[in-house]
Amino acid sequence: MNHHVLPPLLVILLAGVVFPGPVARSRWAREAPRTAVAGWLALCAAFLLAVSGGVLQLLLPYDSSHALADRAAACLPWTTGSCRFSDVVSLGGLSTMDYVAAGAAATVVALPTAALCHGLARARRSRTRHSDVLRMVGSTDATLRAVVIDHDTPAVYCLPGRTARIVVSSGARKTLTAAQLTAALEHERAHISGRHHVLVSAAETFGRIFPWLPLGRWVRTEVPLLLEMAADDRALRRCSRDALATALYAMATGQRTPPAAFAVGGPSAALRMRRILMPHRHGHPALRGLLAGALAVAAAAPLVLACCSQF
Repeated sequence: MNHHVLPPLLVILLAGVVFPGPVARSRWAREAPRTAVAGWLALCAAFLLAVSGGVLQLLLPYDSSHALADRAAACLPWTTGSCRFSDVVSLGGLSTMDYVAAGAAATVVALPTAALCHGLARARRSRTRHSDVLRMVGSTDATLRAVVIDHDTPAVYCLPGRTARIVVSSGARKTLTAAQLTAALEHERAHISGRHHVLVSAAETFGRIFPWLPLGRWVRTEVPLLLEMAADDRALRRCSRDALATALYAMATGQRTPPAAFAVGGPSAALRMRRILMPHRHGHPALRGLLAGALAVAAAAPLVLACCSQF
């Protein structure tokens, strides 16, 4: 077997099996949810790129694999060889098996990307249908910058996307105080400005494609929860902890939202209330920056390991 396939296999094992459990159980993930989301997405990217690199090295003929590794290795910062992009991509004299290997490696990345695009398009159609209903049954409140619908159940949710809007039920206006309603609205605006629906769709797509993989199971549950926590943190910049926590409590039960929408309450409300009311550290900004940079480098590591490693 081509020995260049061993590094991506190691990355597949670490990113797909070993790391997800400890990351999900770590305390820092709850303290820095945005960094943790970046970490989960970096693990997914590392896994996909490692699988792609592994397929490439597994299918490439032995001579082609070494030629690719030798030429790409010249681009590493600690080497003295000349690095030209044409040297890496234009190997010359490619065989049919070389093209098959490259096509298989590209397919590994293309299929999840196509599934993500399909999921985003389907969610957008669902939001469009719900927006059409809101135009008929709701009224725009300029003060709240939201659509108000006549419904007794307290509910505040948003429909993200290009024509994003926040929906508030009449029951929420009656139940929540002014401070609580402001906190709920700030939470929803955080979802919209952060484009959290794209990140949730990416996590759900990965989880559907790899349901048997620990990374697939964890990322599908952890990323939505962490994004709710990130929206809570954003809302706390303009409201008090008590206001947001009590708003969560008021809407924790009985709230139903349409597909592809983000709601203030939900099944994670109890966990988030404890987090909001209990003081926690967010970590030093420099440390978070270094961690985010390390995660970005880790996402590109499989390509280096798969193509440039030499033994």
